[in-house]
Amino acid sequence: MTIPDANAIYPNPAIKEVVFIKNVIKSPNIEIGDYTYYDDPVNPTDFEKHVTHHYEFLGDKLIIGKFCSIASGIEFIMNGANHVMKGISTYPFNILGGDWQKYTPELADLPLKGDTVVGNDVWFGQNVTVLPGVKIGDGAIIGANSVVTKDVAPYTIVGGNPIQLIRPRFEPEVIQALENLAWWNKDVEWITVNVPKLMQTTPTVELINSLMEK
Repeated sequence: MTIPDANAIYPNPAIKEVVFIKNVIKSPNIEIGDYTYYDDPVNPTDFEKHVTHHYEFLGDKLIIGKFCSIASGIEFIMNGANHVMKGISTYPFNILGGDWQKYTPELADLPLKGDTVVGNDVWFGQNVTVLPGVKIGDGAIIGANSVVTKDVAPYTIVGGNPIQLIRPRFEPEVIQALENLAWWNKDVEWITVNVPKLMQTTPTVELINSLMEK
């Protein structure tokens, strides 16, 4: 049984535009699950450049689960991009220095949105922008050129600017069964044996229950 190495930068040495992200990041505030990849024909190892306004002193994290597929042009905008909005002006005077610097706002004054959290088996199309603090559920599909301004439910397809629900991928009872199965947490040998069912079989509650018993 030959299985891609979760600790390799390039899982397929013949395709240098695809990297397993967890093996190229350095920021302690970015957490990536096994087998999640970034596909970029220009510079796939520079995924962190697509996580912008991410300052350690703010403490917010980007957390992405296992087996996610992320296309080129992704941008995760983090909380450091937010300006104080309660006053007359949103202009960040303090970051320009000089006498303005003494008016640096307290963290409590900033409209911080918390961590950005992406579930497992999420597929991002090209040129997607994700705003701070968004939660994206397992199995979701984010259409190309979308701006993700709000939370995305598990196993739904969304798209647009701002995103709108296109449709759920499956019936509610199937989605619940898939969440219970959580196939991405199975050992990799189980996953390898069941790839045909995971990829090619229309899911039913009966099929999913049979997989849970194995």
